[in-house]
Amino acid sequence: MALLKYPAVLLLCLLSACSIKPKEFNVPVTLPTSFSISGKETLQDRWWQDFNDPALNRLIDTALQQNFNLSAAFERLKQAQAIARRAGSELIPAINATSGVSRIMSDDAATGSSTFDNFSLGLVASYELDLWGRIRAGRYAAEQDVRAVEQDIHTAAIALSAEIAHTWYQLIEQQKQLNLLNNQIVINEEYADLVEVRFRGGQATAADVFQQRQLLEGVIGDRYTVRANIDVLKNRLAVLTGEAPGALEIMVSEHFPDLTDLPETGLTANLIQRRPDVRRAYHRLQAANLRVAAAVADRFPRIGLSTSLDTTAPDLQAFFNNWIATLAGNLVLPLVDGGRRVAEVERTRAVTEEALNLYGQSVLQSLAEVENALAQETRQRERLDSLKQQLRYLSEANDNIRIRSAYGVFDFLRVLSTLNSLQAMERTLIRAERELVDFRIQLYRSLAGGWPLAQPSAIRIINND
Repeated sequence: MALLKYPAVLLLCLLSACSIKPKEFNVPVTLPTSFSISGKETLQDRWWQDFNDPALNRLIDTALQQNFNLSAAFERLKQAQAIARRAGSELIPAINATSGVSRIMSDDAATGSSTFDNFSLGLVASYELDLWGRIRAGRYAAEQDVRAVEQDIHTAAIALSAEIAHTWYQLIEQQKQLNLLNNQIVINEEYADLVEVRFRGGQATAADVFQQRQLLEGVIGDRYTVRANIDVLKNRLAVLTGEAPGALEIMVSEHFPDLTDLPETGLTANLIQRRPDVRRAYHRLQAANLRVAAAVADRFPRIGLSTSLDTTAPDLQAFFNNWIATLAGNLVLPLVDGGRRVAEVERTRAVTEEALNLYGQSVLQSLAEVENALAQETRQRERLDSLKQQLRYLSEANDNIRIRSAYGVFDFLRVLSTLNSLQAMERTLIRAERELVDFRIQLYRSLAGGWPLAQPSAIRIINND
């Protein structure tokens, strides 16, 4: 208790304990001021609404209310909040009540049998003086963990909405492919009939007939694959929205959204402050640094105070007439621990360095995702223009061959080659249009900062007592 004789030293310790706060860290990498490309459209928090697709809106709204992974993320937040409350509970004195009753029976030859009752009641309070800030550092670290888990929830919600959007437009693509394949099958059947007629007239060979039939069967086989893809994508959407596969009624559209101009990307510094995964890494870094302070403080002495108030009496009438109060202090000074506390300090410092590197990597990854999505969408638009031009040339070539065929000039190899290329190009164009939408979804996701979230409906665990 020698420390209590020096109030100035005690005051200095208390002031140093109050100074333990989360540290602000600078970004550990050099950042460009802005992105290579920027649009003018303002990005909504609920970014998918820019597609003006009511079906997609309903799917995402349902998923945000029913998805089990998102519900699990909210439960992890509750766990982190409980841990933070537990970490801060040591700053409040612990008070316990005790009570007891005993009976002593004796049998003496001179006095005979006798019975003595004894009743007791007490209050015991204990408190550790957080002179070095160990408890406060642990509490602040736990609070940073809570903030990190909150960002995990926003990250999960953004990822969920993006996955649903990707899956939805893949489903639309497959529906468009199915409609196209049905039309191509009709066209190939007509060509097959034409080749057989020419074969009977001696204007085509048996090989020509077999080749056209093979092309027809190839398109029919592709239709089976597309139908399977449609079923798989519907099942995926059902699971994402918290429904059993096959239980979700989906009316599939046949149109991709009309994309607006590129969204405004803003400054790179704004993205870092907005992205929930980057903020999560930052809070993890702050929590790790605070745990270093807690580990260092754990090497210093601990001073605890305890007090008790007790009363005992042989009967209830005299129960409150005899009180005994005690006040005590104790000092625990670590002397020999085999290097455990030093090792813990080194470990927490290494964890902080790891968290700093992960934070830097998270920042770079976020910038790369934006730049990649911008580059991919820009080049995909150029590719789409090229594909549309190729399709126009193939269509004109196919029409020219038809005209020549009507005048008796029939080169089946050219017919087969042009038809096959034309139909393949039609499918490629649909796939490329869907990829353009995917790149816009990736851009929205990489720029998204989250929105207010309500906890999804949870499954309650029934305890069988």
